[in-house]
Amino acid sequence: MAAVGSDLESVELTEREHWLDGPPHALFKQMRGECPIHWTERFEEFPDEAGFWSVTTADDIHTVSRDWRTYSSEHGITAAGVFPQELISAMFIGMDPPKHDRLKALFQAGFTPKRIAAHEDAIRAIAVRVLDRLEGPPARETCDLVNDVAQPVVARVIGSFMGIAEEEDEIWARLMNSTLGAGDPDVNPHGVDGAIERDIPEIFERCRTLIAARREHPTEDLTSVLVHAEVDGEKLEEHEIVMGFFLLMAAGNDSTKATFCSAMRALMEDPEQMQALLEDPSLIASAVEESLRMFPAFAHFRRTATRDTELHGQRIRAGEKVVLWYASSNRDETRYENPDHFDVRRNPEHQAFGAGGRHFCLGTALARLELRIMLEETLRRYPRMQLAGGPQYVESPFINQLKLLPVRLAA
Repeated sequence: MAAVGSDLESVELTEREHWLDGPPHALFKQMRGECPIHWTERFEEFPDEAGFWSVTTADDIHTVSRDWRTYSSEHGITAAGVFPQELISAMFIGMDPPKHDRLKALFQAGFTPKRIAAHEDAIRAIAVRVLDRLEGPPARETCDLVNDVAQPVVARVIGSFMGIAEEEDEIWARLMNSTLGAGDPDVNPHGVDGAIERDIPEIFERCRTLIAARREHPTEDLTSVLVHAEVDGEKLEEHEIVMGFFLLMAAGNDSTKATFCSAMRALMEDPEQMQALLEDPSLIASAVEESLRMFPAFAHFRRTATRDTELHGQRIRAGEKVVLWYASSNRDETRYENPDHFDVRRNPEHQAFGAGGRHFCLGTALARLELRIMLEETLRRYPRMQLAGGPQYVESPFINQLKLLPVRLAA
């Protein structure tokens, strides 16, 4: 174990108390300065889990992300094994090359820049339609930006991509939220066991039904693309489509919603930044990148060391977990001046989509497009929106998002 100060040596980073109000940024700052490769010995909620190394700086996360031979994705992708390993290893996010590359290439057929750009008008129409609901009748004076705006927009966007009927959006949103946020008692009162025993089987069954329909009657949606796509004459097997479907639905449901809501909160808390966007909407693209930097939708992903190695002077043994904390690296003082300040003019590079390498986010173009449109339409409709109560975070060291953001609309 690295030599650490007495305060850090006993820190259990995934302990619930650290995540009640979002990522523990003060703790991450201390770790970057005193112990950038930090060992957590055990888990509060998973006492049988092995400990893990936390990687907290941008440079070190960049190093790990680009060395899949030393730092493998095949043995788990989160700090704690919340979900069964057989579930994770069937997704390309839980694979190493060459299998990862083959599967990702098939999925990329649905995420080409041309395909994404063609959806701009449809995505804008979805956002406008959701905002129209707030106009009534009766007109709303307040709303919860998470569940009344962000959730229905992102659910319909990813639903339209995947070929899901609009009347099923709420069902899919509930299933994905309760699965990814299983540790939060409000998001999933049944907990992790309930997600594994109830929610995941329902997701798989609904997905298989949709796959069967697309095999029989091909359409233009992404599920049909996955069912019929070929690379080198090879198609995806059904379990690969199911797990890929699960991955895309999970990311599409959570990522944009998370970053959008935190961005709107930051703007409402800083009138100067809000005014800058209202006076110059061309800054919204820059604001999107700053939002992704400060509020990455996923606080971490994990690798596992395949051999004894050394990182930032710290010896890491084969088989040990190595956790990449994007919530920390995106506020690394060596990369960003005044990193905790939300600055819509910064237009930064960041690691919200990963730090390069094979696992760079597949949905980057879609996420950026959604965020830009949602900010444009929300600020156009409600330029004087204000906080109307205390925001609440999902209690999770994995998904970095608000579960409640009450606002006064002030149209």
